[in-house]
Amino acid sequence: MNSSPKRTAGSNEKAHRKQGPVDLSTARQMLPLVRSIVADIVDSKKNLLDLATEQEKLDRNRRQLEWSARDRRYSLREEVAKAEQNYGSALTELDQLGVSLVDLTNGRVDFPTRINGRSAAFSWQLGEEAVAHWRYTEEEQLRPIPKDWEQGTPLRLRSN
Repeated sequence: MNSSPKRTAGSNEKAHRKQGPVDLSTARQMLPLVRSIVADIVDSKKNLLDLATEQEKLDRNRRQLEWSARDRRYSLREEVAKAEQNYGSALTELDQLGVSLVDLTNGRVDFPTRINGRSAAFSWQLGEEAVAHWRYTEEEQLRPIPKDWEQGTPLRLRSN
């Protein structure tokens, strides 16, 4: 399910290395890779739910199945195992980057940081263009990133 050429083969075999606090610039630089991983996680989870529904239906009617449906029932086990492997690999890859998945349904992640000496996170959700919010880790409230935090952050150049 790797959907981005920036992800390297065997990246899950690298040593586990949780990173410390991330600054805004780094979070934004990580976003293309994180976006790809989160999309894989959400897609894999949806695929697993769809396969589980189909498997349950086939298992319930297993004694009345035609040969093609029986064959499908057995092949589903392999598909489920592959989808579980993809899901687990993507979760591990995200964890190795030090990014936390905080909402699987919406694909929301937190990049850990410190703000005013407190534990905080820059927050991004699948479908958003950029990392544009932050929150203290003990709070749910998302706040927009102030403009003055942008200093030193590379700006995207617009094409004419």
